[in-house]
Amino acid sequence: MSDELKWYVIHTYSGYENKVKANLEKIIEHRNLHDFISQVEVPMQEVTEIKNGQKKTVMRKTFPGYVLVKMIMNDEMWSVVRNTRGVTSFVGPGSKPSPLTDSELNISCINIHQDIDLELGESVKIISGPFENSIGIVSEINQAKSSVIVKLSVFGRETPVELSFSQIQKI
Repeated sequence: MSDELKWYVIHTYSGYENKVKANLEKIIEHRNLHDFISQVEVPMQEVTEIKNGQKKTVMRKTFPGYVLVKMIMNDEMWSVVRNTRGVTSFVGPGSKPSPLTDSELNISCINIHQDIDLELGESVKIISGPFENSIGIVSEINQAKSSVIVKLSVFGRETPVELSFSQIQKI
């Protein structure tokens, strides 16, 4: 199979997402599987609710019933994950797990730490959003947030704009 870490989606019993994450992390720790399973995430997003006339910001599961796992897929790791309490299956055609594509990762609304091959002072082209097709200079890189600050010339002034890695392209 593959010896590269890739993101896979596992289906869980509804409401068991956090338990599955905790169970998997425990198994990884006890069996020392950090090299094979590097990250387990329950996709969450911030949502503003209005209850009793009060605005309240809460974290909600983006994809209830699903957990993302960054792992090396082989028979042993498939078995470890598949046999974790609360896991029903991997997502993929038939019974074959398929890794997420980069575009699927970008729409998953989670803070997956993506590495980007950029340096401060480099020129980038903005490929989506209100500044699409603009060229700017990278002034900050935030790996934790998968974002950059790009300085653009707007109406003759240098303006810093925060963009996600998926919104820019190295020139």
